Amino acid sequence: MANLLIEIGNTALKAAWAEGKTLGKTVRYQGEKLRGFLLGTLLAKEKPDVLVLASVRDLPEEDIKDISERCGQLVLIDRSHPAILRAYGLQEYLSPSRAASIIAVRELFKGKPSLVFDFGTVLSIDSVAADGTYLGGNLSLGCRTRFKALNRYSRNLPLVNTPDSAPAAGTSEISSIEAGVVSGIVFEVDGYIAGASGSVAVFTGGDAAYFAAQTKNSIFVVSNLVLMGLAAISEDYDRK
Repeated sequence: MANLLIEIGNTALKAAWAEGKTLGKTVRYQGEKLRGFLLGTLLAKEKPDVLVLASVRDLPEEDIKDISERCGQLVLIDRSHPAILRAYGLQEYLSPSRAASIIAVRELFKGKPSLVFDFGTVLSIDSVAADGTYLGGNLSLGCRTRFKALNRYSRNLPLVNTPDSAPAAGTSEISSIEAGVVSGIVFEVDGYIAGASGSVAVFTGGDAAYFAAQTKNSIFVVSNLVLMGLAAISEDYDRK
């Protein structure tokens, strides 16, 4: 049975078809014509048995209706539809991506305590007990968001992009910003890992590989962790 998994985040859409928990090719869309991409591209040819849609945005009711007509069953996870979170023992305030990551980690590292770091627009840190219980988590600014904040809220600091490699200490205005932001996140992450001895550290999100190269800790990088969580949800609904 082919299921379709869609994650609509702050800056982009990611999607993949899945057979059970096995993901197919991942596609990414970053544009203004979201409805056209959903209905005209993803759902143009094949009708999924289950479509799991996790979105940080509130979709128009018309779009939800049209999407539901093009799949066997629509599982919608957003601020207006939090019931799925309760079904998995998760708090309703969690974003869809955080919830899906937690569900995926429960499957991937069953029986082990875990720390999940999602490096995106927001840096989220979530703790999962060995029995799968969600213990809580923290939110901070993501890497690019920190660069933008320095530029926006400081009178004279320039907007800097994430460097290929950042020095330990800056020797110019630009390198000082690069070193400060990157080192700040590394120290933050390493501090969380040190405070959760014995937990599996899992990195995901757009900057996961970048920061995996910066830390000396043993970690796992799982690029499609959110989609894996959505795949687990779709399989559960397939069984019903």
